Amino acid sequence: MSTQTSTPSPAGNTGFRLPKWAGSFGFQIIAALIVGLGLGLLAKYTGSTKASPNALGATLQTIGSSYVSLLQTAVVPLIFTAVVSSISNLRQVSNAAKLAWNTLLWFAITSLIAVLIGIGLGVLLQPGASTGITQEAKYAGKSGDWWAFLTGLFPKNFLGLGASTTVTEGVATTAVSFNVLQILVIAIAVGVAALKVGKAAEPFLNLNASALAVIQKVLWWIIRIAPLGTVGLIGNAVAVYGWDTIGSLGKFTFAIYVGLALVLFAVYPILVRTHGLSVKQYFSGVWPAVQLAFVSRSSVGTLPLTQRVTERSLGVPRAYASFAVPLGATTKMDGCAAIYPAISAIFVAQFFGIQLDFSQYLLIALVSVLGSAATAGTTGAVVMLTLTLSTLGLPLAGVGLLLAIDPILDMGRTAVNVAGQALVPTIVAKRQGILDEALYNAPRNGDPFVDDDAATDPATDPTAAASAPVTGREERELADAKA
Repeated sequence: MSTQTSTPSPAGNTGFRLPKWAGSFGFQIIAALIVGLGLGLLAKYTGSTKASPNALGATLQTIGSSYVSLLQTAVVPLIFTAVVSSISNLRQVSNAAKLAWNTLLWFAITSLIAVLIGIGLGVLLQPGASTGITQEAKYAGKSGDWWAFLTGLFPKNFLGLGASTTVTEGVATTAVSFNVLQILVIAIAVGVAALKVGKAAEPFLNLNASALAVIQKVLWWIIRIAPLGTVGLIGNAVAVYGWDTIGSLGKFTFAIYVGLALVLFAVYPILVRTHGLSVKQYFSGVWPAVQLAFVSRSSVGTLPLTQRVTERSLGVPRAYASFAVPLGATTKMDGCAAIYPAISAIFVAQFFGIQLDFSQYLLIALVSVLGSAATAGTTGAVVMLTLTLSTLGLPLAGVGLLLAIDPILDMGRTAVNVAGQALVPTIVAKRQGILDEALYNAPRNGDPFVDDDAATDPATDPTAAASAPVTGREERELADAKA
């Protein structure tokens, strides 16, 4: 007679357990997108509108706006401390000036490629021809301005903050805003000054590094709840705008997303491959930041995660990444400042029956390559568009046509922006021979926070450095030291 023996289950493993992939950040974002889409459609078809949302619509709106507010709250201290820290870290990089120059050069190269694709699609698809709609709304918002860019470089206060007050029915409301470009200028000035001061500035730099570590930790917590914010943001977008809003501008929307897809899935992979890097590893590394950018519609709000994946997944040295990624978050916008204004300007010209000549197409390319800096801090694909239209002499009234679907377009634009902001530092690091290719090619687990769960970040806690895994770059440094 045979007997059967059963192997006892390990302690703590009883009951139902989710598969490992279900706990990854990427899966949670995708699941949240599906849930948000379902709730948004439910809210829309139960009568929720932008002017008078029902209970579900108001809940989705509150969740989404609250999450974006949480992200933006830490942006000012993050940019200041990150840039000051990055400048101090550049002391450890022998070719800092060359890295900065190459970063700006590749920003321009990739922007030029993106805008040429936008112009090509605008001419080929004719998005502004035979739309069947009439122009009603006049654009009365803020316009892009080269002079405003120059004057905007000079901060009006130490924090680069501004306030505007509006009076509605006898009630005054004050809104506080910040100018990212001014904060960047202030941080660069303080960082350079600290380097010039030398030893006396060490306590300040140590305090700044500690503040950066604390701010990043808070932001990691905020980013961890991104799936909840995703439900609110996507749900509200569907409930308010829906797919019927896109109908009248379907060809224009299609052209924008084709352009964004070509840049993200054709141009970027070609650049990655021509530099001898794995396309699969690039996408698996940058994807968490791209997902968050898509739902949050904020390059600056995604900055902490973009910098993390650039350093820890793509292998860009921290000293360089902490300089290049914040700079890219304010000036590197292939979606908002290249694809979008190029196709939109052609759309406006076609809509109003204005023929563009070759010199005007060249002007679109020039404005798009240089104009992203002119709109930095004003968060504005719309502002960038007004800059392009005014430079070409096209009617700004055309902007009013496109505002209705701007949030739908902004999701894709921001995702491409962030992908490019991680790509350029990776390419430059590879070309300069400082990319940690062992880290770049390491297996991914879909969770950009895994090292936070395992241990303290060795870069911000010296006591944890001894137990941290040694990367390929660090192995080479240790070998050089021993030699």
